[in-house]
Order: sequence, then structure tokens, then C-alpha cells
Amino acid sequence: MRWGDPTFSDVLLGSGLVLLTVLWGLLIAAVGQWGRNWRLGPQEGGGELPLLSVCIPARNEAGRIGSCVRAALDLDYPHLEVVVVDDGSDDGTDEEARAAGEGDERLRLVEGTAPPPGWAGKTWACQRAAGEAAGDLLLFVDADVTLSPWVAKASVLRLDQAKLDMLSLFGDWDLRGFWERAVVPVVGWFIRGSVDLEAVNSAMSPAAFANGQFILVRRSAYESVGGHSSVKAEVLEDVRLAKKCKQRALSCGLFHAPGGFSVRLYESLDEIIEGYSKNLYEGMGRRPAVGWAAVGFIFLGTLLPYLTLAVILGTRLALDWRLVDGGWLAWLVLICSLVPIFRWRLDRSDGRSGWHALSHPLGNLIFVWILLRSMFVVDARWKGRSFSDGRAI
Repeated sequence: MRWGDPTFSDVLLGSGLVLLTVLWGLLIAAVGQWGRNWRLGPQEGGGELPLLSVCIPARNEAGRIGSCVRAALDLDYPHLEVVVVDDGSDDGTDEEARAAGEGDERLRLVEGTAPPPGWAGKTWACQRAAGEAAGDLLLFVDADVTLSPWVAKASVLRLDQAKLDMLSLFGDWDLRGFWERAVVPVVGWFIRGSVDLEAVNSAMSPAAFANGQFILVRRSAYESVGGHSSVKAEVLEDVRLAKKCKQRALSCGLFHAPGGFSVRLYESLDEIIEGYSKNLYEGMGRRPAVGWAAVGFIFLGTLLPYLTLAVILGTRLALDWRLVDGGWLAWLVLICSLVPIFRWRLDRSDGRSGWHALSHPLGNLIFVWILLRSMFVVDARWKGRSFSDGRAI
């Protein structure tokens, strides 16, 4: 066989279709298996529980901080304080947080100060919160997170049962607009799927990961690594903090907690692109080979089948060209059907309607743009702060 022979073309096309069929078949089957050994749900018992300090850094979070504070104060946990550090907000975040507390003495609102040179705003606010907190357990929660009542107690019990120093959780996304539903699960599940939970949860592996939306850590462990000062300039401070802990032979756990909390990450397409662009490539270690491999995987695996199908059908309808016979066309249609089936299973596993599975190719197209932008746009701004190469400037 040589290039141009019909047999060679059939073998080449068939090999590609087989590969894509197997790929999507395995991905569909894997949806129900992801994280099944590392799930966290409500737990009972536990006896006397230590004081838990919920630390919330907040910068321009009006419209979100209220529900975050109320949910934190409503946690089913007996010994609790909530420390909110207002990181220079100018949108009424502090007033909304104070009103949400309704005079609850467990809430402390701390006026933030400008970060010192070399510090990112969030890491400085987290460090301030830890310094103001009184608990032996610190729970760092983003201001756009709404905690479920059971999640703090269950996390503390798991921390003790597994003899962990740090515990982090994946929760649920609060998706409201079209672009949120189309893009956030695509990027979010790409990130989750790239995390090897078995390795991250193994004391024998150097792999480390934490989700900054929910990080529970013993104060002794936090202080032993230098707290957030050890990752003060990092935009991916959560992952870097977990790595610092593992390097010190501290025990870290990462679990999936469906229903444990929800997070409203972004509210518009512009926010989605800006938000993910600032840290996506940083999460890949700023390695070009990894970035281009991700672009190639998404393009070849998700977008190319649809582009090929569009070309085949377009030329057949417009020019009466029959580029492939009916059997190959049917096989390509099957692959293009497997892609939204995969997305449908993801959405249903997250408790969402499966209708946005039809937007999966569009979501992946935007994801490719975010990846390329993250790789090539060195400087970024987020909430009025500047970052370069994943670090605060």
C-alpha cells in the first residue's frame, strides 16, 4: 500500500474511526467510575469536635458573599467561627457580609490591607484570615462558594479518620446562563479528569492537588509549611500549597463531595475566558508539550469529527461530491453522536439536565481558544490585580 491507493485510504480512515470510537466509548464508560473510591458524603458521630475557623477571602464579591457567609454560619458544626477578610472591595462586599451575619457573634469581618510587594491579593487575604482565626482547624473557602450544612462535619471526621493534615474537595458548579452551562463543565471536567486521585491520595506519590474552593488544614500543618507565605505570589496557590505539604511529608487528601458545596465561578463568557486563561496553562506547569497535547486532543478528538462531517455533507449537498461512501459516513455520524452522549452522562452525573450536551462541541471550541490564550497571553488581570506568567506583579 502507498499514499493515494484506495486501500491505503480505507485503512487510514478506518484506523482513525476505530481510535475515536474506542476513545469515546472508554470515556463514556469512565464517567461513572471517576472518583468512586474517593467520595465524601454526610457522616454521623465523631464525639467532641475542635474549633473550626472558616476563612473567607473576599474581593468585590457583592451578590455572592452574602450566601457564602450565611451558609458558613448555618453549618451543622458545634464549634465554629467565620472570618471574612475584605480584600479592598469597592462594591459593598463588607456591608453585604455584615448584613448576612445578622449580628452573629461567630462572624468576624476583617478590613483587608493592600498586599505587600510580591504577594497576590488572595494569598495575602488568606494569610490575614489565618492570623485572625482562633481554630486549630482552618477551612479556606472562596467567597463564591455556598456550603451545604453537612460538609464541614463530614470533612473534619474524614480528616481524623484518615489521619490527614490537609483535605480538599471538589463540589458542584452553580450554572445559570447559557455560556456557563456550555463551557464550565467542559473545562472543569478536563481539569478533574486530569487529576489522578489515586496518586494524589497516596502518601507514596509526589502528586499533589488541592481545590482552593474548599481546603481544610490543621493549623500545625499550615504553619509548618509557612502558610500562604510559602506560595505568596502564586495564582495557583491551592495546588502549590498542597505540593508544599506533600514535600514536607504531610498527609493530603482530595475527595469528590457531590452536594457538599456549590460554586458560581463566572457569570459571563468574558469572565469565563479571563478567569480560566489566567491559570489553566499554569496548572499544566507551563509546559508547551502538555499545552499542545491538550489542544491536539480536544481538536482531533472532539472538533475534527464534526468539521469532517460538515465538509462531507456540505460538499455532497452543494456539489454532489461523494467523498466517502455510506458506510464510512454512518460510522462518522456514530462518533459525532458519542460525543454528546459523553457530555450527557457528565451532566446527569452532576445532577443537571442533559440538554446542554448538544453544546459540547461549541464548549470545546471555546476551550481550545482559552488554552491557546492561556499559553500565549503572558499578562493577565483579575479583579483589578495584575499577573504575569501565573504570578502576581
